[in-house]
Amino acid sequence: MTMKTLPAKFTTFLKRRADFPSLKRTRNRLLLAYLDGPAGTQVPRQVIDAIVHYYTTCNANTHGCFITTRESDQLLEDTREVIATFLGAKSSRTISLGANMTTLTYSLSRGIARWLKPRDEILITQLDHEANRGPWLALREHGIVVREVVLKQEGTLDYDDMRAKTTSRTRLIALGGASNALGTVNNIALAREIASSVGAWLLVDAVHYAPHFPIDVGALDADFLVCSAYKFYGPHVGILYAREGLLDELEPDRLRTQDQIAPYKIETGTLNHAAIAGVKAAIEYIASFGSGADLRSQIVSAMQLIAEYEHRLAIALYDGLGTIPEVTIYGPDFESSHRAPTISFTLASKTAEEVCTQLGDRGICAWDGHFYAIRPIEVLGLLERGGVTRIGISLYNTEEEISRLLRELKQIAKGK
Repeated sequence: MTMKTLPAKFTTFLKRRADFPSLKRTRNRLLLAYLDGPAGTQVPRQVIDAIVHYYTTCNANTHGCFITTRESDQLLEDTREVIATFLGAKSSRTISLGANMTTLTYSLSRGIARWLKPRDEILITQLDHEANRGPWLALREHGIVVREVVLKQEGTLDYDDMRAKTTSRTRLIALGGASNALGTVNNIALAREIASSVGAWLLVDAVHYAPHFPIDVGALDADFLVCSAYKFYGPHVGILYAREGLLDELEPDRLRTQDQIAPYKIETGTLNHAAIAGVKAAIEYIASFGSGADLRSQIVSAMQLIAEYEHRLAIALYDGLGTIPEVTIYGPDFESSHRAPTISFTLASKTAEEVCTQLGDRGICAWDGHFYAIRPIEVLGLLERGGVTRIGISLYNTEEEISRLLRELKQIAKGK
């Protein structure tokens, strides 16, 4: 589809492809089609420039008495403010930064472990990425009971099971906003209701949700929320939102030289300042697709437009895959539920690795396996056959790329 036939409100996505230097790369004389966004998106020039600018002007550690260190201090505070705006948080004091979401979640779990008592309970799910399971499962060593909510075969959680497994001893419910394996968007409002009924905290893993939908931590009423900037056009930096005052109740691992208050007390060692400059630039880049009088309005309107555009492409992909007899799609359909633009499938005659190898030779980047969401792939009985092929759509993808992918998959299915 060209800009002449694409609805006017979406033509900006085609024009802005020029912002991404990597989109010019070729494989076997074919432009690479990056359909691997769930594992990490491509990065626009604006983000690259912000990182380079930091290194070339004020590469210094924090809390010193000279100009470049003070600029680093200001950069960190400014970025916390921008992230708070991105998430709909009221204060930068709720935003902690780290190497990645997994590291922050492990640190948080150890802090929570010191607050819990033996036989207290935590509820996780069979749908989640292992980064939102492993840190909580490890607390069994401390006498904590960890239960998991059942995943139904259609790729959605069993919320009756969630209710049944929530007890007066439940202290935390941890679940994802959206599944990076199946595209399922979970019912966070219901999980909040269930958690509140027993006075439990709610943690939302928004790593796969944040690139595709607006987030409002106030409306979600989340106690904790984690996400990763490299999934929304930024560098590798993990982000933790903690409801104001909660982090101060916990005792995460830290040095005595670390600031002992939120949001700093969970941040171990020197942060990656240049990458953090890139996080700020990534959020401002997203905002540039929107409109409004303030940054929050621009972010929300941009994310709504991105969601609509990506959904359009995802439906075209879903419908096209449905015309290939050898293909089995996993996860909810696009009619019955709110859904992320991520589609996983198997091809009857080939393993996921074989499919992705052949696609890769044809210039199409797609992932095979379990994507660290090993439990849902295991529950669906797909782990032994090598998992699934996953296609993820990002704002720089096009309908031409979807058509190209479908053509190649039809050829691969025919053994060509």
